[in-house]
Amino acid sequence: DVPRRERRARVDDALEAMQLLDVADRLAKTYSGGMVRRLELAQALVNRPSLLILDEPTVGLDPIARDSVWIQVANMQQEFGMTVLLTTHYMEEADALCDRVALMDRGILQTVGSPTDLKAARGPSATLEDVFRHYAGSDLTGAAAGDDDRQNLQDVRAGRRTARRVS
Repeated sequence: DVPRRERRARVDDALEAMQLLDVADRLAKTYSGGMVRRLELAQALVNRPSLLILDEPTVGLDPIARDSVWIQVANMQQEFGMTVLLTTHYMEEADALCDRVALMDRGILQTVGSPTDLKAARGPSATLEDVFRHYAGSDLTGAAAGDDDRQNLQDVRAGRRTARRVS
């Protein structure tokens, strides 16, 4: 829905912001994984949406490319009043970038609040990662105390069967 007369400029702006303008004439299949991630974000930014949903946008990016993504998203937010909904496993990103954080564990919303408030509730030196560990626990088994492992396996298998039917 970008007007034809604005299209080229917007595409160039998005490619430049993601540091891809100099390789714009190459086929995307020749891009590295990080370049593809940046191209995906550039595509989303061309329309200047009022709501931008980013699902782990910096996975696979080096620190310089990651910073570039966040600088561009911040610029777009300020310039166009864009709201950004971000999913990330990087608590330092959530802490630095988000006004409000919702922490989920095993698909269940555990808490919502500003990073400052969530950290303050855990103690004066708490990090957002400490808050996440508080709500999610500290083991990688995915099982809470007293859970039956057989039931967990059955739940996983049932979820996979449902996903195959839906897709």
